[in-house]
Amino acid sequence: MTSIAMITPNPAADAVRRQGLRRMRTLAVSLLLLAAVVYVATLDQDGFPGFVNAGAEASMVGAIADWFAVTALFKHPLGLPIPHTALIPKRKDELGRGLEEFVGENFLQEGIIRERVAAATVSLRLGRWLSEPANARRAVDEVADLAVIALNRVQDSHIEELFRDALVPRFREEPIAPLLGSLLEETIRDDLHHGLVDLGFDELHRWLVANPDTVAEVLGERAPWWAPTRLNEAVTSRVHRELVRWVGDIRDDPHHHARQALDSMLAQLAEDLQHDPSAQERTERLKERILDHPQVLASSVSLWNALRRSLLASLRDPSGAVRARLLAEVSSFSSRLLTDDVFRARLDTLAADAAVFAVDRYGAEVTTVITHTIERWDGKEAARRIELHVGRDLQFIRINGTIVGGLVGVLIHAVSVVLR
Repeated sequence: MTSIAMITPNPAADAVRRQGLRRMRTLAVSLLLLAAVVYVATLDQDGFPGFVNAGAEASMVGAIADWFAVTALFKHPLGLPIPHTALIPKRKDELGRGLEEFVGENFLQEGIIRERVAAATVSLRLGRWLSEPANARRAVDEVADLAVIALNRVQDSHIEELFRDALVPRFREEPIAPLLGSLLEETIRDDLHHGLVDLGFDELHRWLVANPDTVAEVLGERAPWWAPTRLNEAVTSRVHRELVRWVGDIRDDPHHHARQALDSMLAQLAEDLQHDPSAQERTERLKERILDHPQVLASSVSLWNALRRSLLASLRDPSGAVRARLLAEVSSFSSRLLTDDVFRARLDTLAADAAVFAVDRYGAEVTTVITHTIERWDGKEAARRIELHVGRDLQFIRINGTIVGGLVGVLIHAVSVVLR
């Protein structure tokens, strides 16, 4: 059987406790022996020695009675199997269940938890701690180090499994056409696409200006074979100039008819994606072809690796953008904690709610640990360990019993003398 499943002995601390217990036992026994010597020395005497004799007699009775009571907690006094002794070895399981109920009824209660969380002023203390630049930097460094460790532990196989076993099946089940249509409709309504359109036309114009030979080559491939070369060059050059001018006009004119046509086309596409069965069917078939393509999985892993390398490089750099942003956010957060009473109260309430939820959900499991652990203890070893921890204080019971017993004995003797 396992001796003590929960307690890990500390030899140095145990040596100190053992020395203290031995010292208090010696003191308690010495007082008992002193009372016995005084009792024998003042036996059958009247007057003041009689009072001393009565006190010594009562001191011995109190000392022996309290010795019996303290010893009976941990073992059988003098090795005799007296009923209701060696309580801890025999009834450790009942004591464990009682301790479990005591903790649950007196500590894990909602009112007590909320009171302690409110008294702790967690948000205010956190704000004061984070307001120190060194502490803010330490918090950011810890978060960055943990993020680096977490990112390094994520392997390519984990991303493949996540994409293949979790994301792809979900994508297959979820109709994507209505989602894309709704997203596109909201984008057009809020004019969010205009920035992307501006960027596209700007880049297209820049490319056309910088690559006239490529445009001429592409157009030349479509020219009739019988046309003269000089004519083809003149036509392709004119087409290139017109393309540059046309794209430039679209880029510079927010109300160009080409832009309006593009907006109309996108709006119709959004409508079809949400309500046209044929458009929805074509979109779903396209989705299936994309998901079935083997390159999709490899691309997702490559994209993750690129993102991870970028994050790791920034997180490892003490002056990197990620750490600088985190430090700025932490500083802003601490300032708000110190100045915004409503925000602090809300956070403290959330902390109390979280603590109450954790206790309601897991409190029974936590207190059950007490019972299960004590049940695994060996009775004798448990009693020995408990006595080592609390036995020194229990010896004061024996000492007090000796002293109080002697005083009571003197008082009783005085009353007897008065009555005689």
